Amino acid sequence: MYQEGGRAILGWGGGPSFTVFKNTMNRGLTGSFDTDAAARVSKAVSSLLAGERVLFTFTDRTTALRAALAFSKENTSFWRPWNQEGIDWRTVNAVIIVPPLPWASPLFFVAVKPESVDSYAASGMAVPESARIPAALAAAVSRSIYDMIAALQFREEKNWFSYDTVLTKYWTRKGPYLYPKTGEEQYGAFILHCLDCELVVSPDYNVPSIVPFGADKGVFTKLKNSPFEV
Repeated sequence: MYQEGGRAILGWGGGPSFTVFKNTMNRGLTGSFDTDAAARVSKAVSSLLAGERVLFTFTDRTTALRAALAFSKENTSFWRPWNQEGIDWRTVNAVIIVPPLPWASPLFFVAVKPESVDSYAASGMAVPESARIPAALAAAVSRSIYDMIAALQFREEKNWFSYDTVLTKYWTRKGPYLYPKTGEEQYGAFILHCLDCELVVSPDYNVPSIVPFGADKGVFTKLKNSPFEV
């Protein structure tokens, strides 16, 4: 239920994304030479957010957040699909995106409106340097984003609502995201209880767990039969 902090939200297998990764490597695109991979990622993210974006790549969360806030302190947000707050991502100046690719290394994108980048540069501030990632990984990320765009068309509330009879005792659910009802001081004990019930939840109190798409309801039976006192 941790799902790599959202990177595995489309599944651990990676689907077509890892096929693209393999095919790109087989084509020999493994060197330090320039390719159009970064431009493809940027185009995919712009499609996801339904508007043109300038994309910056970072390999840790703190640096990504700091860069996003530098561009737009008042209008920055972490992107989550199926959000229940009704956010129109077209109106958000800087969006921090965790790509839906179950990849072990941290990867964060900051998608900024072009006018915000122009305004920032015009103020005399140095534009943050974007990290460079291998062409094969960039190609896989691009495909994962298009896979997410497709998933947004068929995954919906009914796909998570059916688990509420068990899960909402312990979490507040927003779309597939689960925010703990336990206090932070209790959360460590709750994690261990869930492990005893054969459930792996988010190890970080501030990072939501995720309802596994298509999971059999039976996987929650042990938690149902062995309640944790919230």
